[in-house]
Amino acid sequence: MKAKTNGIEINYTIEGEGPWVVMSHSLACDHSMWDEQAQLLKSRYRVLRFDTRGHGGSDAPGGAYALDMLADDLLGLLDGLSMEAPHFIGLSMGGMIGMTFALRHPGRFRSLVLCDTSSRIPPEAGSIWEGRIKIAAEQGMEPLVEPTLQRWFTEPFYKANKPMMGRVGQMIRNTKPAGYIGCCRAIPKIDLTDRLGALKCPVQVIVGDQDVGTPVAMSRAIHEAIPGSELVVIPSASHLSNLEQPAAFNKALAGFLDKH
Repeated sequence: MKAKTNGIEINYTIEGEGPWVVMSHSLACDHSMWDEQAQLLKSRYRVLRFDTRGHGGSDAPGGAYALDMLADDLLGLLDGLSMEAPHFIGLSMGGMIGMTFALRHPGRFRSLVLCDTSSRIPPEAGSIWEGRIKIAAEQGMEPLVEPTLQRWFTEPFYKANKPMMGRVGQMIRNTKPAGYIGCCRAIPKIDLTDRLGALKCPVQVIVGDQDVGTPVAMSRAIHEAIPGSELVVIPSASHLSNLEQPAAFNKALAGFLDKH
């Protein structure tokens, strides 16, 4: 399905019945990154998954994006569906969108699950992002596929799970360069840690213990900044902890949602 929001068309899908759950994916993925979790949740929840601007079936206008812009895309989508008080689950960039939205629209989320994400990117990481932008602009997404997979999964999992690498690799490959570049301009600018104490909804922070992209220390900083939040560290998982250790991830997630 498509929705007009904030000047673009956003691709989305809805499954199940019950309280609303909204799921937001990482950079260079799409809503299918959440297939396993949606399958689990749709028996008890009404699950909305969407492709972020520049990704999947959503429009990918050129130019730099901003996290405020991505949060406004989400606002238009939720308002269009007359959705109030959903649970929100975001991984990596999805978590950044969730934090940005929650601070801009207090009280709109029933709860917030922040997975393998960061509330602040150190300035010294800027050159890494510029390097990725350069590759995408000059060579397209193909050269980014293998390095990204190796960063997103632990080495044993990467080597032993070729079908999964094929599936995630295809998501990276299918990401429009303009969309990837736009989001790569937005992500490094995040600097929300000092404001997170204003969040009043229940918050769960989930992170893979071997995440190199957004290490445990970044999740711990979010957890410590939000009074009453809970931190779950998933063993033997890197950045896409929901795909690498789905049983542990799903248990933590379902337990939190059911409680709230």
